[in-house]
Amino acid sequence: MTGSTFRAIIFLCSVLLTSTAAWAEDEPGCLDCHAADGDSAVHLVFNTVHGSLNGGGANACTACHGPSEQHDMRGKKKPVDISFGPLWTSDVETRNGSCQGCHDNQEQMHWVGSAHQQENLACSDCHQSHTRQDPVLEGQAAQALCLDCHTQVRAELQLPSRHPIIEGKTDCVDCHNPHGGFGDASLREVTLNDNCFSCHQDKRGPFLWEHPPAAEDCSLCHRPHGSVHEPLLTARGRRFASNATRPHSTPAYRMAVKDWPAAPPTRTCWARTA
Repeated sequence: MTGSTFRAIIFLCSVLLTSTAAWAEDEPGCLDCHAADGDSAVHLVFNTVHGSLNGGGANACTACHGPSEQHDMRGKKKPVDISFGPLWTSDVETRNGSCQGCHDNQEQMHWVGSAHQQENLACSDCHQSHTRQDPVLEGQAAQALCLDCHTQVRAELQLPSRHPIIEGKTDCVDCHNPHGGFGDASLREVTLNDNCFSCHQDKRGPFLWEHPPAAEDCSLCHRPHGSVHEPLLTARGRRFASNATRPHSTPAYRMAVKDWPAAPPTRTCWARTA
């Protein structure tokens, strides 16, 4: 090895050591105080995708909590720039803004103006970013979280005829997007009927003589969460008797071809029968 080569190697090593020291000095001092043995719950974030943000380490902390330079220098006397609680909890808009800096895909695009946003909910009210598996992303845990607030729905799900949500066969998020939707009730589809047809495809039609109320709004006859009448009907008895076998089309649809009248009958499901 020549003397010039040896000097070049020494120079490169010194540059690497200097840059590493500078990087270590520039890295926030979060982990100097938040030691693994002191508050291990904080360190759970490094088992998640959030723990790898900005290259991981303390830089992952500032990705969500902001630079927090005052907190870095003054420790417990100054809050972080963005706090999710329980200490120095930032306002809802600030906390949500931190999350939406990354989470701005199709699922969250209708958040602004959504029912939950207007109720001043924060992302952290439902989600836990420091856990390996966010509980709200698991079926049964998600249902429990929804029903903690939506108590009327929780009661309806105990009725004899219901969608099998408490049985775990379907989920609230199959019909609703908690981050907002195109129409009422944060539904995933533009209309209630389109939402229903995404599963009940046999009711979409087309029918020869379509039953007008069924085409207008499924909820005119059905309660989506639960009812005392099968199958999820809003009422029982003679109101539905005339169309009991095929309520989504008029009686003429069920006649033999030779018996079809010149025009479809005008009697509807709410007409009184003899």
